[in-house]
Amino acid sequence: MNLIKVLFLSFCVAFVVTACKVSYSFTGGTLSTDVKTFSVQFFPNRAPLVNPNLSNQFTEALKEKFRGQTTLDEIVDGEGHLNFEGEITGYRTQALDVTADDISATNRLTVTVKVRFTNEIEPDNDFDKSFSAFRDFDSTKQLSDVEEGLVAEILEDIIDDIYNEAVVNW
Repeated sequence: MNLIKVLFLSFCVAFVVTACKVSYSFTGGTLSTDVKTFSVQFFPNRAPLVNPNLSNQFTEALKEKFRGQTTLDEIVDGEGHLNFEGEITGYRTQALDVTADDISATNRLTVTVKVRFTNEIEPDNDFDKSFSAFRDFDSTKQLSDVEEGLVAEILEDIIDDIYNEAVVNW
């Protein structure tokens, strides 16, 4: 009787191991092994308030994320197995924490990027959505004095969110 149980348990374990396909990655991604290339199209800045460097910064930072975190080859003129396109739709500041004297104690810089992602290998993972991030800064400082650092941090957050949505699939 024990032999039958052991054989049955062995069969079940073997079935489960062969039936499940798991992809591992040291960067947290779960890409299919069939995905070999990626492409990032230029993201034009269509926000009402335009930072003239933002399009290039964002596009290059997104490419760099995939170069550094995956082993995929980049397709420059065309579309890869993973393709990113879209536009920057928002770049704005707003006053927060308004005091009784109608003076803002804190300001917020928010960037929004609309992304259309297509996965030629696994089309169920395609998405068309907006990603936003913000940073607050002291209202005693001019935006131009803190803008470069804030934008770098904001873009890092947005790109991490895009990467996680496209690759990690949690």
